[in-house]
Amino acid sequence: MKNITSTSFHDSDLNIPNQTLGMFLVSVLSLFLELLFIRWIGTEIRIFAYPQNTILVACFLGIGLGMFTSSKPIKIKQSLMPIVFLLALMAIPITRSVLGSISQMLSVLSDLVIWSKAITSDPAVTPVFLIMGLALTYSVLILIVDVFVPIGRILGRLMNTNSNPIWIYSVNILGSLIGTWLFVTLSFFSQPPFAWFLVTGILLAVFIVWTNDDKRINFALLFIFVILAGFSNQSPGSTNTVWSPYQKLDLQENVNKTAGNYIVINVNNVGYQAMINLSNQNVSSNPKIYPPERKGLSQYDIPYLLHPNPTSALLVGAGSGNDAAGALRNNVKNVTAVEIDPAIIEFGKNLHPEQPYSSPNVKIVNDDARSFFSTTQDKYDVISFGLLDSHTTTAMTNARLDHYVYTKESIVQAKSKLADGGVMVLTFEAQKPYISDRIEKVLEEVFHQPPIVFTIPNSAYGWGGVMFITGDLQNVQKQLDHNPRLAVYIKQQQEAYPIVFSRTTKITTDDWPYIYLESPKIPTLYFLFIGLMVIIFIRSSRRWQARIDVSFTNSTFWHFFFLGSAFLLLEVQNISKASVVLGNTWQVNAVIISGVLSMALLANWIAYKFPRLPLAPVYFLLIGTALGLYFTDLARFGFLPYATKAVIVGALTSLPMLFSGIVFIRSFAVAPDKSNALGANLLGALAGALLQSITFITGIKALLLIVAGFYLLSLITKPKLNQFHDQALPDKVT
Repeated sequence: MKNITSTSFHDSDLNIPNQTLGMFLVSVLSLFLELLFIRWIGTEIRIFAYPQNTILVACFLGIGLGMFTSSKPIKIKQSLMPIVFLLALMAIPITRSVLGSISQMLSVLSDLVIWSKAITSDPAVTPVFLIMGLALTYSVLILIVDVFVPIGRILGRLMNTNSNPIWIYSVNILGSLIGTWLFVTLSFFSQPPFAWFLVTGILLAVFIVWTNDDKRINFALLFIFVILAGFSNQSPGSTNTVWSPYQKLDLQENVNKTAGNYIVINVNNVGYQAMINLSNQNVSSNPKIYPPERKGLSQYDIPYLLHPNPTSALLVGAGSGNDAAGALRNNVKNVTAVEIDPAIIEFGKNLHPEQPYSSPNVKIVNDDARSFFSTTQDKYDVISFGLLDSHTTTAMTNARLDHYVYTKESIVQAKSKLADGGVMVLTFEAQKPYISDRIEKVLEEVFHQPPIVFTIPNSAYGWGGVMFITGDLQNVQKQLDHNPRLAVYIKQQQEAYPIVFSRTTKITTDDWPYIYLESPKIPTLYFLFIGLMVIIFIRSSRRWQARIDVSFTNSTFWHFFFLGSAFLLLEVQNISKASVVLGNTWQVNAVIISGVLSMALLANWIAYKFPRLPLAPVYFLLIGTALGLYFTDLARFGFLPYATKAVIVGALTSLPMLFSGIVFIRSFAVAPDKSNALGANLLGALAGALLQSITFITGIKALLLIVAGFYLLSLITKPKLNQFHDQALPDKVT
């Protein structure tokens, strides 16, 4: 681009020495703070880790309302006060406990599996806890909305007063990109929430200096903010807390006379796994804790007793090392342990009593299971899915981390990695009967035979779960014939904990991966949260005196609204489709989001260089590429080297964003009110985030048809663009 001179900005509220710098920093702040709240709130108040976009919607609503009210006073203390209040609630043990119990209160709704037991099963009391949970949820969301309104006002004010719309919007995108990677970098280095809040505090301090609000009050609030942020790392009873790129991990010492002494790893404040010492010496010396009749028959040993000569094993969801230790106890010479969370691997290396990850026979792979299935060329005698389950979702979708591991396509991939005569063992904590039914049905369809299934109870030998055995079942039967102890044990468990399979449950596929839903329907909790957001929208609009022209005759509003809805849904769909091929890792999510923002920057450059580019072919390519992705199976690229397929998948999924960006910037440049246009776009994105729940019914792939429909509606409501070429950048830029 040509050189642009960025001037200072002064009015009754803001005194910014450099308008470009101001837009850049407020964009960094807004994106960074969004990611902070999505991760922090979703961890400490775990109900938000399920319909996780609820936090994103609250952030969008706050920024959007700020855009629509950008002419009103800007006071940083209106952002600081709700953050301080929220931090105070999390710093006080009793209020922290109450907020944390929202998950238990709302888990009385049984159509969405939440990793905690319901607070009650009494139907007479259920409505009381449901109302309490919704009221507390409402309160948290209100605080988050209010945090973002002043930030949105700064964005809107800078957008409206800048004469170079392409330039200032490009700065906005660049700031959002930097904000994303700033948070990603802190997560990569396992920095705790205090570091996140410290960065937020520094950015807010800049705007305290640049605003004409009472600086003494603002800096006093900022000081309290930093002090309270120090409590954000707390985990009562924990000996060590690590915030990995995925989740919060707490270590706790367990001393139990009947279950033995071991270290428990809690994930997001809930028990997740334990590092158990099942070595021959420890088990033999503690017969009261480890019943001798169960010796050698733990859930970590059984997979290797089912094969006549297991020389190689693949462990999916290897965790901190229990499964690897079981393989080594059974003399497996080549063990590949795949675990997605690097912090859990480190815990296993340093703290597991049997030290399995120190063995030269164990190869540790820090990767997603699907990604590993796609890239490895090795074959294995035994493939064991450990208790691979998730307590959380990715940052932008309804899909939990483990959803794509249990689809039919994933099991087909895993089957292809079995050596001749190989055995596959899958253990899962099935909280609902339909989950067991679904897994059994998938395995039967893929292997063309019903698996052997039995329940393993929780004991000193392991946390238990439902074990599914498939693969070469003739080999398995021969092993059972030669090992009567194991055969009797399995039969005893089948009789003690009978499992009846209806085989009527819908199986999971890459297009519908929701293992924790009984059927393709929107969970009741999502409807309740949508209702809450409507109430919050009405309350917040009145609270902040926002006048939003949403009349059906306002074509400009609807144009930007539909563009925002389609953009958000397409971004979600891109992450979901890329996860199938590249793995559901935090790196993939960050790269896809960055690719989307980079495409928007490229679109701005194209619009600047070719101001008279006709939009008809752009719309044709936009809707055409969205529909093209519907018919494209990205999984076919799974066999390629990782870097190659990452480039191909990233390019294909981001291509519609390029054309969408050209349409947006052309419309935005001639919009008479930039803040209202961007506000409408954010409200559309908000609606798109709420509409994500339709993927439970339509499937992820079918979401592209809705995206194409929204883009078509944006074409119908497109404003005139006759003067776009006059919006070219001036001759000087600094």
